Amino acid sequence: MDSSISPRTKPLYRGTQIVWYILGIIETLLLIRFALKLLGANASAGFTSLIYSVTYPFTAPFMGVFKTSRIVEGSTFEWTTLLAMLVYWLLAIAIIKLFLMGRSVSTPEAATKMDEQEK
Repeated sequence: MDSSISPRTKPLYRGTQIVWYILGIIETLLLIRFALKLLGANASAGFTSLIYSVTYPFTAPFMGVFKTSRIVEGSTFEWTTLLAMLVYWLLAIAIIKLFLMGRSVSTPEAATKMDEQEK
């Protein structure tokens, strides 16, 4: 049996898949929000309103960090959305790193990794 495979490997793999999937959904919604704001979409249109209301909880913590930039009348370059996308991506990376730190490793594998870190 491969020493790098343990009974915990499959749940860790599934966990990382779930984190990437959730991040993909959030990032896609935020990208659509960014594009709608940039293109000056009608905020009272059903689809636009839905996207803005669904993504608001994800952008709210970052409101006020940057001023919004008006490109032309009705078109907004929303830095807040870009910041939210970056922060959620970094958060997903951190969560996955935590998952992977909990993975079982063999003694030779640990020794090799420690030698690599010392370089």
